Amino acid sequence: MDRHWSTVCALIVSFSLCNNFSFLSAKPGVCPDRSAVIGLCVELCFNDNDCPNNEKCCSNGCGNECVAPVIEKPGVCPFRPWNFIRCDELCSNDSDCPNNQKCCSTGCGQECMAPNIVKPGVCPRKPFDSRQCFPHCSNDGDCPDNQKCCFSGCGRTCIEPDIGERF
Repeated sequence: MDRHWSTVCALIVSFSLCNNFSFLSAKPGVCPDRSAVIGLCVELCFNDNDCPNNEKCCSNGCGNECVAPVIEKPGVCPFRPWNFIRCDELCSNDSDCPNNQKCCSTGCGQECMAPNIVKPGVCPRKPFDSRQCFPHCSNDGDCPDNQKCCFSGCGRTCIEPDIGERF
């Protein structure tokens, strides 16, 4: 009988401990870059569940504290030719940018830019018509419906993607 109660007690303790480990699922968003800041050397939180609302537990350079997360906007930063480079730091994360713009690297600075849209699927690995040597698109956002902007051998064109896993 004592063995039975020992097992029950062990299960209750295990269950209560497991419930306290719900921090294994982090809150959405990422911690802001605070590499230039040194905060208090105190652990004000240990995980995201210690923080109110949507705040995350982030390093402040010496300890941890609850801060508002940086939410990354959808899309990818566009390719910028070297002749258009600006070396100004006009933003530090997507939250600094208006509307749907993202904070993108220019190679020596950062600025807000309209993102390229990335549609689901992958460009197929089939031969293309090599006569299509002029660009019809520069990114997936230039293509209609579900089509993706794919390299055709000597230019880029909109085609239906392969959907699903590649083997």
